[in-house]
Formats: sequence, structure tokens, C-alpha cells
Amino acid sequence: MSKMVIYDPAMCCSTGVCGPSVNPELLRAAAVIENLKKAGIVVSRHNLSAEPQAFMQSETVSDALNKSGVDVLPITMVDGKIVKTGGYPTNEEFSEWLGADLEKIKPATKVKVKKCGCGPKGCC
Repeated sequence: MSKMVIYDPAMCCSTGVCGPSVNPELLRAAAVIENLKKAGIVVSRHNLSAEPQAFMQSETVSDALNKSGVDVLPITMVDGKIVKTGGYPTNEEFSEWLGADLEKIKPATKVKVKKCGCGPKGCC
């Protein structure tokens, strides 16, 4: 089974519900990743603000950041190779790269939103 690692830009939480507005693309990706976990497929994620050492430990990611800056984030790697930069994988890409059934990993029409608890009102 392929191994996917996503290097996220700096943010307070990985669900896309932090800050003044919801990022629907990040919310979709978080829901797909949660469905992948339920299917027994692990996708690792590293957040630049919480785990900067992970970015420096990967020579490939460090080189991409040095060459293109933070605009290259998010970086998606599969089996140690960069497969996508500057955006999250589509549902189809997740399915293709990880060999997962597309219908099982697609997010539901309505996604439960949990507060991340990092700010005074429960989120940043």
C-alpha cells in the first residue's frame, strides 16, 4: 500500500474551520482523510506551524520550500515523491494514488465540524 504524507501550510488546525472564514477545499480534504482512516489507510499530515522540524527533516520538502517559498504548500508526497504542490489532492487523486474506492472516501454532503479549541471562542 502506498504511503501519503501531506505537508500543510501554517494554520491552527487541519479541518479548515479556523479563522474568520471556512476554507471549503481544506474541509473537503480533511473529510476525505478521515474517511481514508476509517478504511484503514493512513495519511500523515504535518503542519508548518506545529511541526516545522518535519519540513526540515525531509530533504525533498526542504528543497521545495527553499526554491519556491511557502506558496508551494501544501505539498503531497506519495512513497517519498512529490505528486502535488500548491493544493490538496482531489478525491480522484486520493483514490488513484492510494488505491482506495472513490465512493468510500468521498465526503458526505454534510460534514460534521468540530471546534479546534485553539482560540478564546473555541477556534482561531
